[in-house]
Amino acid sequence: MIISLDRKSNIGLQEQLFTQIREQILDGRLKGGAGLPSSRNLAQQLAISRNSVTFTYERLINEGYLIARPMVGTYVATTLPELAPAAPSDSPPKIADGPIREKLAPAAFRGRPHSILNNSRIPIDFWPQRTDPRAFPLKAWRRLVLHSLATAGHNLTEYGDPCGLAALRTAIADHVAGSRGIYIRPEQVVIVAGAQLALNLAVRVLVRPGDSIVVENPCNQGAAFLFESLNFRVHPIAVDQHGIDTSKLAAIDAQIIHVMPSHQYPMGGTLSLARRSELVEWAERNGAYIIEDDYDSEFHYAGAPLAAIKAMSPDNTIYLGTFSKSLGAGLRTGFAIFPDHLAEAASTAKALLDNGQVWLEQSVIAEFMLGGGFARHLRRTKTRYLTRRDRIVSALRAHFSGAEFSGTDAGTHLAWKLPSHFPSAHRIQAVARSRNIGVYTVQSGGGHEYGGSQYEDRWLLLGYASLTEEQIDAGVARLAELVRGAGGST
Repeated sequence: MIISLDRKSNIGLQEQLFTQIREQILDGRLKGGAGLPSSRNLAQQLAISRNSVTFTYERLINEGYLIARPMVGTYVATTLPELAPAAPSDSPPKIADGPIREKLAPAAFRGRPHSILNNSRIPIDFWPQRTDPRAFPLKAWRRLVLHSLATAGHNLTEYGDPCGLAALRTAIADHVAGSRGIYIRPEQVVIVAGAQLALNLAVRVLVRPGDSIVVENPCNQGAAFLFESLNFRVHPIAVDQHGIDTSKLAAIDAQIIHVMPSHQYPMGGTLSLARRSELVEWAERNGAYIIEDDYDSEFHYAGAPLAAIKAMSPDNTIYLGTFSKSLGAGLRTGFAIFPDHLAEAASTAKALLDNGQVWLEQSVIAEFMLGGGFARHLRRTKTRYLTRRDRIVSALRAHFSGAEFSGTDAGTHLAWKLPSHFPSAHRIQAVARSRNIGVYTVQSGGGHEYGGSQYEDRWLLLGYASLTEEQIDAGVARLAELVRGAGGST
């Protein structure tokens, strides 16, 4: 495999490496089943960091171009992704009559996909972005679907409001008033296909290419890669167990800040009240907007949840929510709540993005919320997830003396800090997968760290919502055996 990196190019070395390996696979220079150099050897060969090679290999694995054989090596997949262009054949292509362009213009968009899919069938998988399918209210859902279909009228055959079904926007406005202290008009709510689209809509309304944006470090991969694709000037600020370090904001001149205050992803911290106040003060003083992704706010386990930032600063905050964790990601339903003075611009932008969400899902969710079913479902699910949170914490402490965690106060996953004498997070992830245990680094779990590898090398993400208590016990016990076998005392 011959790789040539241009250090003077505007394209990052990691992106160049990904593109060249992918192209060599697609044009047949790297055959299915061919082995690739180890990350250490390739990094030495190219004089780049080993993390750059590791992240590139993980991305190619996630996209289906490579496969990892734990304890053996990394190989080219024998079956390439369905959407990948086929390698050229020996026979020349047929050329249509008439003039043709010698070269098509490349895509104007430049970006990279984030880690959201996990199709593994590992028996015990601590994937942090999965909820329990057994918790879905299937019986009630079936009844509400049938009722909505019976009363659909013209709703299935005509366009609706691009901003969403009025009944659902009203139900969400009522819900956030009671649960998050946010008092708004239903017209400020825009229904979208999940929090990622809500974030796209928010930045479309607020930000222009080249603008400055403050982000948490590490942060959600989907947010990081979106901002990167839009050429924003990013100012990362480190997080700890109390969320983003707001004391660093005073030195930054930015138009917008993106935060996940209820259960920061990936590290899980909850932004303290003092820091929320400092953040609001900075935003209002500088005329900046806060994008508040209220991730996992439904599952708060330690005392009463703090008021949303949107409740503290309604005019400066765009609030993002989703039903992906509370109900199910397959519903693809989320929402954005805009300040009143941005509602018209948001409405127009949403209409230009799409012609509205699927009516049936909106109707069912609205009835579920307005009839009290959603509140009952949240209470049951929160109790179930709290039991599993307690189980994984006690299991880790039993097997790993002095275990340190982040993010145990809320949500459906925690971050585990590996002791300094343990193998790296990447090593433990690979060894665990060879024994049918899924654990994840910050990057492979859907996070992104700016600069260095403080979190990527020494932290693992463990989701517990989709596992039974027995699976959690068995998984942690097997993980302890593997760590001891890999040279880490427990």
